[in-house]
Amino acid sequence: MSLRIIFMGTPDFSVPTLRALVDAGHTIQAVYTQPPRPGGRRGLDLQKSPVHQAAELLGLPVFTPVNFKDPEERERFAAHKADVAVVVAYGLLLPEAILNGTRYGCYNGHASLLPRWRGAAPIQRAIMAGDEKTGMMVMKMDKGLDTGAVAITSEVAIGENMTAGELHDRLMFAGAKAMAEAMVKLEMGDLPLTPQPEDEDGVLYASKIDKAETRIDFSRDAADVHNHIRGLAPFPGAWFELEISGKPERVKVLGSERAEGSGAAGELLSDDLVVACGTGAVRLTKLQKAGGKPLAAADFLRGTPLAKGTRLA
Repeated sequence: MSLRIIFMGTPDFSVPTLRALVDAGHTIQAVYTQPPRPGGRRGLDLQKSPVHQAAELLGLPVFTPVNFKDPEERERFAAHKADVAVVVAYGLLLPEAILNGTRYGCYNGHASLLPRWRGAAPIQRAIMAGDEKTGMMVMKMDKGLDTGAVAITSEVAIGENMTAGELHDRLMFAGAKAMAEAMVKLEMGDLPLTPQPEDEDGVLYASKIDKAETRIDFSRDAADVHNHIRGLAPFPGAWFELEISGKPERVKVLGSERAEGSGAAGELLSDDLVVACGTGAVRLTKLQKAGGKPLAAADFLRGTPLAKGTRLA
């Protein structure tokens, strides 16, 4: 037995789930993804999304509507006569006609332990808040923002120095496994659905990362600085300014760890990039200058020596 599935997703995060559903023997009626975007070195070439590329390799039909406002798009969706739609990081709001456009509705793979971290950036926000665990949840979608009933939960521990990029990779494979399990249970008529609490207790919203919040504030507590750095690594990257060759240059920090020491906020306390914070200190372990490659701290210091006492703006 197999389900007739419409898959909806866009980034790399979605691809393992698509492949897991194909490997499980389900029939993928259609793949929906966001339209190709300008990219390439000059930004002139149209780049297909990772899901688009994966679907073509698998020989699956791909659809790239800008939205679902057009009645013809809704009719095309319904014409697939799918049993269920699986949604993983698609990036478009789905109207009721789509949410109810298949036999069993739409099931979403969401990267948090709902109702904590509803919204656009749950991976980054969980780390930035210092959470010790998160997870993937398979949820039946409704009209609200990540408010639907939960079917499957797969918890993932967040290591002390784990970055958002590392957690992203752990969660995307956990999510693929959880969605495959959910579809087996759905097919058998044995998929439990647990409504989320109706009150706001425990609800947090993971707003999209704003460029204005990416600059490192070393006057904060060392734990907050460390969580800020790893929560934004590798993208968009937390940063500070450093004077190099007589002019200020932005340096991204892509890795850090807690360290011992105290001093003026932003002051280097050692020759191996231990930086004083408002309280405590952090060691910077991976850095990247504008236009350069990410480098381990020792390699960065070979090209940009920084002495104890230097202040990082």
